[in-house]
Amino acid sequence: MLPVTLSRSLNFQFGAFTVLVVLIHSCGGQHHVSCPSEAIVATVGEDIILPAYLEPATNALRKTIEWTRPDLSPRYVHVQRQGVKLTGNHPSYEGRTSAFSDELKLGNISLKLSRVRISDEGPYRCFLPEMRISCIVQLVVGAASSPDVHMTVDLQCNSTGWYPEPEVFWLDGEGNLLSAGRTETVRGPDDLYTVSSRVTVEKRHSNSFTCRVQQNSTNQIRETLIHVPDDFFDIQSSSSSTTIGLAAGLVVCILVILILGFFVWKYRTKRSHRDQTIAGENENHSQSNRSEERVVTGEETETQPLRTQENVQMEVLNEEEQQRREAAEKSLKTLKDELEFKKTELRKKESELQQLHEEKEREENLSQKKQLENKNTEIEDKQTEVQQLQEEIQEMENNLQTLIKDLESNNLERSGAAVGQPSSSTVEGNVN
Repeated sequence: MLPVTLSRSLNFQFGAFTVLVVLIHSCGGQHHVSCPSEAIVATVGEDIILPAYLEPATNALRKTIEWTRPDLSPRYVHVQRQGVKLTGNHPSYEGRTSAFSDELKLGNISLKLSRVRISDEGPYRCFLPEMRISCIVQLVVGAASSPDVHMTVDLQCNSTGWYPEPEVFWLDGEGNLLSAGRTETVRGPDDLYTVSSRVTVEKRHSNSFTCRVQQNSTNQIRETLIHVPDDFFDIQSSSSSTTIGLAAGLVVCILVILILGFFVWKYRTKRSHRDQTIAGENENHSQSNRSEERVVTGEETETQPLRTQENVQMEVLNEEEQQRREAAEKSLKTLKDELEFKKTELRKKESELQQLHEEKEREENLSQKKQLENKNTEIEDKQTEVQQLQEEIQEMENNLQTLIKDLESNNLERSGAAVGQPSSSTVEGNVN
């Protein structure tokens, strides 16, 4: 819809002159540019569209359309006049912008941006100078790729009997230095050093790796070459799936055993109930025969235990309780063994820590600064290990106390159940 102009004339009489005043009212400004309020999300390398439409729909083929980036200089991304793209835009957008020429007459003034880059992220302004209307489109750019999984193998190198303290290096088959973890150094009572280093390697062309231990001041170098077979990486990759398969098989076996146990228990219960019924009928029949042959002058009381269904269920429950109790006792023994092992390891770590403190004091007296720094680091590591072991031991002792309380509670419940168990029923008969 085009702007409508209305006019109204007013006549004013000033003596011999008449003044004609024309009042013009413009109803323009009814058009606007419609853009999405939410940001347009794009991935690096793809083609996207920054939507913009004239509303109401108006032929924009002969209009000037400016797409700009306010944060760039020059700010022009794409400029089109009379349906023709103009030059002089920002160089980073050269050859990557275009408009929908066939749809301009329908009011589609959207911008197509090809091969999106990370630098394209930002606000885009669509402006029509002739109509003085505009809108802003926000573009967000992201990048993603599929994860690349590599099989790795951990190698550890140990060397003893060094003085002064040596350095440890890892090399690949081409002699390139590998990035390894921090070298661990321990000084023994004979003042000789033991060093160890660990490195994680990936599958390579040669799969050959060298551990080099060297002492620069004495010019001593020792090397060991190790070759990791290709099959070892394959075994490592399949170990996780094998573990999952074994775990699933174990779960299935446990379920099958529980189901079979349930059916066996049901069968034993039904059979026991049937045997009790038959025994009761036989007993009643024999008593009837004896009452016909002789006359009983007094009261005759016969006590016979009846194996009722409740007794059978109670026995099954007792068996299950016994199994649970045995399992709990086994867990208790295992937990005690683990606790004793942790305590032994704690004592060992504390002894090593004490030894490190003593070595630190000796090295402080010798003013060996570098060795002192290494010992401080080792002491901090050992203190951390000791603290972790103490926390693990505390947690295991708490679990042990909880397990002992559970066992005592189960024993009390079992004792109460045994006391409250009904005694064998008796059958009394009076014949007059």
